[in-house]
Amino acid sequence: MTERRPFIAGNWKMFKTIREAVETAGALVGHVSDAAGVDIMIAPNFTALAAVREVLQGSAVMLGGQNLHWAPEGAFTGETSAGMLQDAGCRYVIVGHSERRQYFGETDETVNKKIRAALECGLAPILCVGETEKEREAKKTFSVLDKQIQNGLKDLRSADVGPMVIAYEPVWAIGTGKTASREQAQEVHRFLRSLMESIFGNDLASAIRIQYGGSVKPNNIKALMEMPDVDGALVGGASLDAATFSQILHFQS
Repeated sequence: MTERRPFIAGNWKMFKTIREAVETAGALVGHVSDAAGVDIMIAPNFTALAAVREVLQGSAVMLGGQNLHWAPEGAFTGETSAGMLQDAGCRYVIVGHSERRQYFGETDETVNKKIRAALECGLAPILCVGETEKEREAKKTFSVLDKQIQNGLKDLRSADVGPMVIAYEPVWAIGTGKTASREQAQEVHRFLRSLMESIFGNDLASAIRIQYGGSVKPNNIKALMEMPDVDGALVGGASLDAATFSQILHFQS
């Protein structure tokens, strides 16, 4: 079986001024110098990217963007391109987060265009997929995820998809305090890996990292990470405090 290096990312959403972001990033760097064997990323607000980049230099913490536009440039007021994110020091970018889908009209089709734009600029997309509580109760979880993956990755080859990360975020668990049981998470992650195998082949499916996102905290990360197909976490609220996020990053301790 391919050894997949754990990858834990913090999505800071629309929190923190530049000063607050710099303070938190600095504190985090101080906490993670001994966090061996795990890849770490934080995604601050766009306004704080440049300042946080300076703080992270020389550390193990990588920088990511929370969203992007699919065009390289143009008359798209309020938007940010993949090239701009890369120029700001980003190595990853979150695409298709449920909040983008829910509040800003993100679709599988726009997700596909954003993934292509990110890959063309050398950014690794973190593709977010997940079902609502109503969809889970209607036993539509797998069909919803199948559609999100098939359409989001339409016309991409395994060579294109190689750098990507998938984040399974059950919408009913984001910011609600509810968390999928580790068995529920494993069942869905196993399905996603099988789906990737059917589309892109075994080598890609064995290597791609699948994160879990949805009320991840220090008290549940270890149990989740014990599951064979859970390769990390996309952490929201618990990543806003450096000490709390550090506890999550040290899940192997």
